Amino acid sequence: MEGSSSSELPPGFRFHPTDEELIVHYLCNQVSSHPCPAPIIPEVDIYKFDPWELPDKTAFGEKEWYFFSPRERKYPNGARPNRAAVSGYWKATGTDKSIFSGSQHVGVKKALVFYKGKPPKGVKTDWIMHEYRLIGTTTQPPRQIGSMRLDDWVLCRIYKKKATANSLEVKEEEYPTTPIDLKRANEECEQKIDLKFPRTNSLANLLDVDYLGSISQILSDGSYNSTFDFQLNSAHGGTDPLQLMEMPTNSSYAADSGKLQVKRNNTINPTIFVKQDYDHRGQ
Repeated sequence: MEGSSSSELPPGFRFHPTDEELIVHYLCNQVSSHPCPAPIIPEVDIYKFDPWELPDKTAFGEKEWYFFSPRERKYPNGARPNRAAVSGYWKATGTDKSIFSGSQHVGVKKALVFYKGKPPKGVKTDWIMHEYRLIGTTTQPPRQIGSMRLDDWVLCRIYKKKATANSLEVKEEEYPTTPIDLKRANEECEQKIDLKFPRTNSLANLLDVDYLGSISQILSDGSYNSTFDFQLNSAHGGTDPLQLMEMPTNSSYAADSGKLQVKRNNTINPTIFVKQDYDHRGQ
C-alpha cells in the first residue's frame, strides 16, 4: 500500500493524528490490507536508511514523517528486533506507552533515539522515532523456515528534535570582543592609588598623617581654634567633650587591652576607643 502524492489531498489538509487514530485507523488497516483514510504513509524499511535520508522517501511531511516499516529479528530464535541502521542504530528510551481505544488495549508506543556509530560507544543525535505496534497474535506473521521477519508492519513517526543550544549561541560578528591586558591594567591601577596608611593605629602615628590634620590640631595644646572650642563647650554644657582618661595602673589590663579610652558626652556620641601603643614599663 504505497503512499500517494500530496497533490491528491484536499487544500488545507493537515495530518496531526492522535496515538489512538494512528493505531485504529491506519496501522490496523495496513495490517489487514484495508485502505487507510488518507493514503499518505508510504511503506519503507526504515532500518535500511539513516534518519536524515527518510524525509526524501515520502511526499508528505515537513517537520515529521510517517512510515509503515517491517521489523527483522536480531537473533534467529529471539523476539528482539534488529535496530541497526546504515551508520548507527536506534536505541529505546523511556518506557512503553499503552494505547487504548475506549477501554480496549489496542497497541503500544515506544520511543527511540538514533545513535551514530556502534554500540555501546555511539554518539547520540537529535533524531527521534515513535514506533507504534499492535498487540496480540495478529501482528505475528506465519513463521517461515530461515526467515528473520518479526513483524510485517509497524508504524513509525520520525522527527528531529530542536536543538536548544543553538538558540543560546552568540555570534562573534554581532558582539566583537577586545582582548584586555590584565597586567597593564593592574600596573595603571597601582600607579593611580598612592594612598598609604600607617602600619599601626597608635595615636602618635595617627597625628602624623596629613589627612588627619584637623584632629591633630584639636588634640594639640593651645593649637585649636577658639571659636570651635566655644561651639563645642556651648553644645556640651560648658565642658570639654574630649576628655582623655588616665591610663589604668593595672598592668594586666594594660597588657591585654592596650587601648586609650576617649569619652564624649553620652547624649551626643557613643564612647570612642582609640588604639595606642605605650611602654608597659612606665617610660
